[in-house]
Amino acid sequence: MDYVAQLSSLVMNNLQYVLLGMTIMILLALVVFVSINMKLAKMNKRYRTMMQGMDGQNLETLLLSHIEDVKQVVHKVDDLSVVCRRLEGISKECIQKVALVRFNAFEDVGSDLSFAIAILDSHNNGIVISSIYGRNEFRTYAKPVVSGDSSYLLTEEEKQALTQAMKK
Repeated sequence: MDYVAQLSSLVMNNLQYVLLGMTIMILLALVVFVSINMKLAKMNKRYRTMMQGMDGQNLETLLLSHIEDVKQVVHKVDDLSVVCRRLEGISKECIQKVALVRFNAFEDVGSDLSFAIAILDSHNNGIVISSIYGRNEFRTYAKPVVSGDSSYLLTEEEKQALTQAMKK
């Protein structure tokens, strides 16, 4: 009882300071309470915004709609991959490598009017065409190429055009 009486006496003697301290603590608690309420209001506003879709849909409906959109996009990408593989296979059979070599077939003719051109696909299959130009006549030859080689005898210019085309 002695302690209680001493404490009571201490409080009563300093009552104005105790009340002032308690008032300050209540004001601080009020400031903290207002601050927390303001933060909570901001979070609540963000939550409501997040839960509302563009057309007033809720988040679940919006997510389901996006999941359906993603499934459709994945299906389209799969279709495009099939088309891309098919086109890639077709393009391997198309002309991809071309090389031209111009030369003078005869000494009395200038300006490199003769030529040899190699036209190949990705597997080095195709054709070598050569044209020999002279003052009185010109001739054109076409020789098939399979896997970078011809069953016909190739001239040096034709071999050069074929080698250049295969390097591309």
